[in-house]
Amino acid sequence: MEQAFWVQRPGEGALRPVTLPDPGPDDVLVRTLCSGVSRGTETLVFTGRVPASQYGVMRAPFQEGEFPGPVKYGYLNVGVVEQGPAALLGRTVFCLYPHQTAYVVPASAVTPVPDGVPPGRAILAGTVETAVNAVWDARPRLGDRIAVIGAGMVGCSVAKLLRGFPATRVQLIDVDPAKAETAEALGVEFSAPENALGDCDLVVHASASEAGLARALELLAPEGEVVELSWYGDRKVSVPLGENFHSRRLAIRGSQVGTVARPDRTYAQRLGVALDLLADPAFETLVSGECTFEDLPSVLPRLAGNELSALCLRVMYQPQ
Repeated sequence: MEQAFWVQRPGEGALRPVTLPDPGPDDVLVRTLCSGVSRGTETLVFTGRVPASQYGVMRAPFQEGEFPGPVKYGYLNVGVVEQGPAALLGRTVFCLYPHQTAYVVPASAVTPVPDGVPPGRAILAGTVETAVNAVWDARPRLGDRIAVIGAGMVGCSVAKLLRGFPATRVQLIDVDPAKAETAEALGVEFSAPENALGDCDLVVHASASEAGLARALELLAPEGEVVELSWYGDRKVSVPLGENFHSRRLAIRGSQVGTVARPDRTYAQRLGVALDLLADPAFETLVSGECTFEDLPSVLPRLAGNELSALCLRVMYQPQ
């Protein structure tokens, strides 16, 4: 009997038995190797802080149940195809599937993991895909002065990608000085908010805090733009649109992974780019915690309560 992790009610999770359907001719049966907990989004789901108005937007591709619970939620899953088309049989694949020991999905829902990407790093594909979309939205230019505020999974990934643009100045900014070590591993300059360099052409905000958004606007040069990546859940946020916002002609642009930011690319192509990027071992620093699948119900409350500081929590599954 297979098992899946469910949020029973806000703040409480449990493992439930699952009976898998027989795979059809166009399906695959995947045995999970590892999955990832996307701390920002999944702790909002776990604590019941998804606003009712956003239930549809927040719905994961293979979610079961409804917010605030019981709900089976998650979207960072890597496993091995045990049954399916010959081209996929035995392949390691990524799927936007919740935390479950095995599952059956259409073959079109899985993406083969490149040979140079370890399964334990491939769980970051969904996060790096969000970062790819944000960079497409941001449209950085040669020589831009850039800040990324918020050194969580997404912010770190965005900073890593932006660092690769020629002649750009990129700073990763966070209130936690311990994040300097993560920034160093990614090859990105780090700064506390009060010491950050100003006159930025572009600021990507991913701290999900009111103070972070205010600082993002302060750091902009005239005609500069903030790309807002934060998800605030049910919190109301004040935006300082007085002072120099109008006179300096500043802009705030939303970015969200639900829509591909380039009309000439598909969802599959965007995910393929993300998986290719994960060949870089520097991304391994974003996986800063690990637990077994059996321990997930007891570990997730600690993650949501900030007792654990993992950027991405990797969940390991027992081989069958």
